[in-house]
Amino acid sequence: MMIKKIFILIVATVLMAALPANAKKPGQKVGLEFPELSYDFGTVNGGEGKYVVHEFTFDNTGDGAVAIISAIASCGCTRPEYTRKPVVPGKTGKVKVTFNTAGQKGEINKDIKLRLRAANGKSEQVTLRISGVVVPPAND
Repeated sequence: MMIKKIFILIVATVLMAALPANAKKPGQKVGLEFPELSYDFGTVNGGEGKYVVHEFTFDNTGDGAVAIISAIASCGCTRPEYTRKPVVPGKTGKVKVTFNTAGQKGEINKDIKLRLRAANGKSEQVTLRISGVVVPPAND
């Protein structure tokens, strides 16, 4: 019994030592940390001229500036706007997502794919998601 506990302790120690000290948190890409990668807007009444707007924020926790080089939504009903200038270490940027409910009904899942590029040339992709339920207007 004691040998088994010692063996488990040794294996756990070896595994912990093998992990990099600077392991990234989920959502952290090329030095950008997103506190949230998805937003559920709940249930909304849809229709012409009705929009859902959410702002995702991110912090540059890396060593150099990072820029969003593109933001592409999964459909034309979703429009991303984002910080255009590179975000330097210690600063915050944002991605504002506007979803047009016109012509939409039922469960909604829309993705926004961000391409990021760090000052060192490294690039990565982050996917943000908005979701919820759109109830169509009574006359639909």
